[in-house]
Formats: sequence, structure tokens, C-alpha cells
Amino acid sequence: MSFQLQGRWTYRSYRNDAALVAGNEQKALQDIFGEGIFTLAVSNGKVTGALDMGSGYVLDLSGPVVPVSGGEVQIAFTIIGTGRSGTPTAGWEYDYHGTDAFTWPKGIDQVPAIVGSVLRAKPHNGSPAGYVASFIAIKRA
Repeated sequence: MSFQLQGRWTYRSYRNDAALVAGNEQKALQDIFGEGIFTLAVSNGKVTGALDMGSGYVLDLSGPVVPVSGGEVQIAFTIIGTGRSGTPTAGWEYDYHGTDAFTWPKGIDQVPAIVGSVLRAKPHNGSPAGYVASFIAIKRA
């Protein structure tokens, strides 16, 4: 079965903080860098869509999808997320690189997931460009 990138995904990115949460719920919440819904469409080797983070925070997404052969990963993608004009994200730019998560041959009811990293490509709201976080997106039913 081939991996299907198209669809809706629950997206969360995490600060790359190696400190254990150790049951501290506040620390766990502080480790979340961002979350929202990826809505992705794939056509002719290109992915387009949006990351909707709620309250008018939206990035428009576009980039290539590369089929990967001879390994456990089936796809790889690079997406540029640009802030939408007229929204609080106007002028933002984030770059995403991801792959499908490993599908366990003996896994039971495994939900498709994509994993990767995100780079703040342009500074905004006093935060500098260059910050990197990890992300996971889980396929929505």
C-alpha cells in the first residue's frame, strides 16, 4: 500500500528541548511550538494546501513531493509555508521537510503519520529567522 499524503492532518511542532517533562503538564504545553490542521492536496508531484492554526493564523503551503524507493520511507517533501495577506501571518515564512513515519509490518490500527522539521525562514513578531522545531502530523479520519 502506498502512502497517501493528500488529506487533512493534525499538525504539532515541538521545541527541541531535551529536558524531561517529568509529569509537569505546564512544561509539556510549553514544549509545543505550534499546532493546527494541515490540509494537503497532491498533483503532478507537487503538494499544495494550508496550515490553519485557528484565529485567522493561516499559512499557504506549496512544494515538491519526491517518491523514495528502496527504503522504509515512501515519500519525502519540502514545503514552503507563506503567511496569507490580510491575516496575522502576513509576511511569515516557514520551511517544512518531512517524510512518512515508518509503517510497522505487525502494527495494529497504526494511523498514518508524517514527521519532520520546520524552520522559521523569515523573522516575525520579534522572533529571529533560523529557529528549528520538530513536527509530527497525524492523519485525520
